[in-house]
Amino acid sequence: MSNAWNHDYPRAEINLARILKELTLIDVNPEGRILKLDDPEVFNHPIVYMWEPGFWIMTDEQGARFREYLLKGGFAIFDDFEYEQWDNLEAQMRRVLPDARWVKLDASHRIFDTFFRMKQIYFPHPMYGITPTYYGIFEDNDVSKRLMVIANHNHDVAEYWEFSDQGLWPIDLSNEAYKLGVNYMVYGLIH
Repeated sequence: MSNAWNHDYPRAEINLARILKELTLIDVNPEGRILKLDDPEVFNHPIVYMWEPGFWIMTDEQGARFREYLLKGGFAIFDDFEYEQWDNLEAQMRRVLPDARWVKLDASHRIFDTFFRMKQIYFPHPMYGITPTYYGIFEDNDVSKRLMVIANHNHDVAEYWEFSDQGLWPIDLSNEAYKLGVNYMVYGLIH
C-alpha cells in the first residue's frame, strides 16, 4: 500500500546510500529507517528526510518531539512538494517552531558547497519542469547560525535518485540531484 510520502521509498534511499558509500566515509544503512516523529529512536538519527510535506499532518506530541529533535541538533530535509502545498508545510512548522522564519536560500549558502561545489542548484522539477526554490529555518532565526531545516519547494530531488539507474531522467540532472543529496547529508552530519 502506498502513502503520499512513500512513493519514492525504498529505491531513492537505496540509490542515494550507494552514492554516499562510494564517495564518502558515511556509514549508511541502504534500507533507510522509517520512524514517526514521536518515536524516541528518531534522536539516534541526525538527519530526517521527509517527503510530501504538503499533505503532512502531525499530532501535538509529534510536533513537540520534532521541536525537541531540531533544537537538540537534528537536521530536517523536506522534499517533493509543489505550489500551494507550501502552505501546509508552513502551517505545520509553525506548530513545531512558532517563532521560526523561513529564509529563501540561494546558491551562495554553504549547504550547496559542503562536499560538492554545485554549479547548478536550480535544476528543474523532474515531473513538472518548474524551477525550485530552497528555504531554510535557522537556529534563533540567525542566518549565521546552524541551518536546522531545508525545504526544496517546487522540487522532487528524490525522484531523480529513484530512477537514476533506469535512465528516466537526463544523467546530468540525476548527477546534480545526487550532489545535492550528498551535500545535505554531509552538512547535516557536520553542523
